[in-house]
Amino acid sequence: MSTDPSLSHADVEPHSGGISAKLNWLRAGVMGANDGIVSTAGLVVGVAAATTDESTILTAGFAGLAAGAVSMALGEYVSVSAQRDTERALLHKERRELEEMPDAELEELTALLEGKGMSRPTARTAAKEMTERDALSAHAEVELGIDPGALANPWAAAFSSAVAFTVGALVPLLVIVLPPADLRVPVTFVSVLVALALTGSVSAWLGGARRGRAMSRVVIGGALAMIVTYAVGLAFGTATA
Repeated sequence: MSTDPSLSHADVEPHSGGISAKLNWLRAGVMGANDGIVSTAGLVVGVAAATTDESTILTAGFAGLAAGAVSMALGEYVSVSAQRDTERALLHKERRELEEMPDAELEELTALLEGKGMSRPTARTAAKEMTERDALSAHAEVELGIDPGALANPWAAAFSSAVAFTVGALVPLLVIVLPPADLRVPVTFVSVLVALALTGSVSAWLGGARRGRAMSRVVIGGALAMIVTYAVGLAFGTATA
């Protein structure tokens, strides 16, 4: 395959922080969908083991979807808000240090660049040029691993988590009501395992991991969840019959 000679290696290989952040968000979305599939599938399979009433199954399923989506969104909002607060505090501290002791901060940046493999003269020159361009961004990225212009957004994280969970939860909710009553559980069981295998495969691809192992983990976990909840539903259904 030919490559435009005007493009540098960095242009061809998408290793930028922006790409990494997008992959992290996508991976989180896949895992959110996986949670939605497993938790909702376990719920509807358990209820289906206790009753054949479609309305009861759907009510339980949608209640579980709503509760799960809200829980995921709230948890993600709190987590990302804490992360954002920490990042802001670190940036404020770094900004103050740059104002109060610029020479010491320049020396610190030089040492950090040396630690990355640069020679002392090259590191000193690079540190000066980076400081002249944007001292805070230079120190934030090299020292703290933070991009001041791309802090995590808790609202976006909460929304994406809720959407991902909802999309995943719709799979077992739709499948559980389509087949006849006597086939609901086996059809849902198989369909959910196929969906989990897909999310496991995508997650492994995004993380560069082995697909077989990742798929096995989520499929076995989902199967165990449905078996346990089916047994519970069957026991309660028999007890209340």
